[in-house]
Amino acid sequence: MLVMFKYISFKFLFLFGFTPLFMFLISGCNNKNFELNQPLENTEVVDRIEGVAALGQLNPLGEVRKLAAPNSGKGGTPRLSKLLIQEGDSILKGQVLAVFDNRPKLEANLKSAQANLNILMSEIKIKKREINRYQTLVDKGVVALIVLDKMKDDLFISETRVLNLESNIEAINVDLEQTLLRSPIDGIVLQILVREGERPNSSGVINVGANQLMEALIEVYESDIDRVQIGQAVDLISENGGFNGSLRGQVSLISPQVRQRRVLSTDPTGDADSRVVEVRVKLDNSSANKVSHLTGMKVIARFQP
Repeated sequence: MLVMFKYISFKFLFLFGFTPLFMFLISGCNNKNFELNQPLENTEVVDRIEGVAALGQLNPLGEVRKLAAPNSGKGGTPRLSKLLIQEGDSILKGQVLAVFDNRPKLEANLKSAQANLNILMSEIKIKKREINRYQTLVDKGVVALIVLDKMKDDLFISETRVLNLESNIEAINVDLEQTLLRSPIDGIVLQILVREGERPNSSGVINVGANQLMEALIEVYESDIDRVQIGQAVDLISENGGFNGSLRGQVSLISPQVRQRRVLSTDPTGDADSRVVEVRVKLDNSSANKVSHLTGMKVIARFQP
């Protein structure tokens, strides 16, 4: 009797306890399958970000000149005796920027040559007067013609010496002009490579740039260059806070060559061996005026999609 009661209790528990649990699990599985099979009507599609950011630096647009020292031939390259400008100074075309130490010697040579020329011109003047007087005497038969001819020969030699002296003076003046380093353009002094007392080498003396127009040379990763095109608008900011606000410009040139980076990021984890394409961005007038004195400053460029 007791055994039968246990059997009935177990059966009752199975029917009214486990059965609802079992049905609940089956129902849950069915609902899960139902949800998986439903179409994703409200799924949002995230568009690909088309903007490109890259690092670069500011430069004068186009014209940058490396000014060299004159070569005096016999003495080689003269030393720099006087600098008349500093880095960052605005300069005008024809303005004297520096003086070389061979100028005093050339000035002395010029003074001597001019003195010799003046003496010779005075002698020629006297010889011409004597020739005119002797010509009268020859016409009267008082003096032999050979004497007059000799005087004319001496005059010809003196006049030839005048031509040589004048040519020498012209050459000295050319050398004197080269002792003055003049700016070939209106612009700004970018870099002074030689100081007073030093002898310039092949690197030159001073770098100057025409900063009326400015551009940014931007190094775009080769993986991003397909999203950059001519005429594209670009915003630029200073990487290290060198100027306030942002600059505006447009892409003017995309280099056809892929190369290694030259403008390194301040990020120590950056990849210096990354392959990049150089993109030139011409700044608009207001932006160029704002940074005309900041050649070489690093900037971050954001190419607008």
